[in-house]
Amino acid sequence: MHKKTFFTSVFISSLMILITGCSSISAQKSTALFSKSEKFTRQDSLRGSITPERSWWDLTYYHLNISVDPDKKFIKGKNTVQYKVLKPHQVLQIDLQPPLKITKATQNNKDLKVISEGNAHFIQLESPQKTGEINAVDVYYEGIPKEAVRAPWDGGFSWKKDNNGNHFVATSCQGLGASVWWPNKDHMYDEVDSMAISVRVPKNLMDVSNGRLRNIEQHKDNTTTYHWFVDNPINNYGVNVNIGDYVHFSEKYQGEAGELDMNYYVLKDNLEKAKKQFKDAPKMMKAFEYWFGKYPFYKDGFKLVEVPYLGMEHQSSVTYGNQYQNGYLGRDLSGTGWGLKFDFIIIHESGHEWFANNITDKDIADMWIHESFTAYSENLFLDYYYGKRASAEYVIGTRSAIQNDVPIIGHYDVNNEGSGDMYYKGANMLHTIRQLVNDDEKWRQILRGLNSEFYHKTVTTQEIEQYLIDKSGIDLSKVFDQYLRTVKIPEFEYTIKNKILKYRWTNVVKGFNMPLRINVSGKSILLSPTEKWQTKTIDSSSIEVDPNFYVYSKSM
Repeated sequence: MHKKTFFTSVFISSLMILITGCSSISAQKSTALFSKSEKFTRQDSLRGSITPERSWWDLTYYHLNISVDPDKKFIKGKNTVQYKVLKPHQVLQIDLQPPLKITKATQNNKDLKVISEGNAHFIQLESPQKTGEINAVDVYYEGIPKEAVRAPWDGGFSWKKDNNGNHFVATSCQGLGASVWWPNKDHMYDEVDSMAISVRVPKNLMDVSNGRLRNIEQHKDNTTTYHWFVDNPINNYGVNVNIGDYVHFSEKYQGEAGELDMNYYVLKDNLEKAKKQFKDAPKMMKAFEYWFGKYPFYKDGFKLVEVPYLGMEHQSSVTYGNQYQNGYLGRDLSGTGWGLKFDFIIIHESGHEWFANNITDKDIADMWIHESFTAYSENLFLDYYYGKRASAEYVIGTRSAIQNDVPIIGHYDVNNEGSGDMYYKGANMLHTIRQLVNDDEKWRQILRGLNSEFYHKTVTTQEIEQYLIDKSGIDLSKVFDQYLRTVKIPEFEYTIKNKILKYRWTNVVKGFNMPLRINVSGKSILLSPTEKWQTKTIDSSSIEVDPNFYVYSKSM
């Protein structure tokens, strides 16, 4: 989303957080053919791998019950962690980042010993953990949580005030991890099946969290608890708390799976602006249900919630801070003009409901699955309303944001993201694959099939790659190796002499053989270049490489 002409390199590199380890993961292809030289610590492994203290239990339910004191920037409460025993073990890992502290942990009303090692806390269970049992642990905690300095790129709590002096508070934690503000199993591979969220706030404020509002409980100490319930699996960083002087409006959307509740929570002063700007929400829903299939969370509804930062893809509680402007804070990230046809945050962050919240990566190294498809969704939105040419111009325009600094895929098992190029380099890879499929309806069915095949599931890069290969009928393995695992962009090298076109691929992985379309005297020709020189007779002294393919060309 981040055109270099508009933003500094610091902004570009920080972008990867936004709009943002078991053997099966480690056994995937090498992270990168050109790898970053980074050093990782035991803390990185405790956070990023499926440790023995995580692998033996499967999450089934959370009840996060907390009180928030905005005056003191203090939170206190507990998380009930319900789980199914997969195999006997007596130590359970829960993650919580300082300065927050676990005050106690209990099971069956008995206090348990907790051994802490940095962000990882190992609860010593006393009752035998028998395979197949459903057990629960209550984890009590409190403290002044990390304050987000530049949310959402730097996560934690945002403690702000609105123009009327009311507290305006929100959480964001992608990358940094949900354990920055609540105790949980902070790894992407295991999503909780359902979740209750109870947030106690000052009486004059409202909390908006994920799922549906079940109850509002008034207390004698001038506080109110808002009880929310999430009826679908949810990833940990998708859980959020948003506190403000909110007003609410809503609409019913007739979607693929029936009637969908679309709810909007905004600051009182912004109600009229929101009613106008949020018209992009049902437009988004219509376009994305066409391209990706039914909205994945009908049971929980869809919400847009105003927050004091730019926005994030919190599941069924998408947060919004784009200042009621089209584009990205009023700017077109593609430089083509098409980016001003829609509100970037509404479209991009809502696109994550399909790619990030429905289909979730098991390891954050594979975050391209979230960000590449969602960045690509921006031009599919344009395709739906303005046509194929508009969408192509937009995604091609975003190439100026690509840095090709490090590979898109990060290092596995250490909570490591790859390059911020996972946004628009990834989007342009997908746009290129669309050209290879060369059948728009087939391509649409592939995208819809992804959201059906991997509905409410966590996945690996290997699974997504293989699905696209199988359903397209094209061996895309070298395409994925090239764009996801290296920083090299394929170069189409050619010469023309006496109407003989001589051509080959250079700057490619071994065996790269991606077809390429060229235009010759107004005619479209599909070539099958390899690393070896090939020739073709053409009726021209010049050619044009189809710009829809993300490649470089070089005339010798």
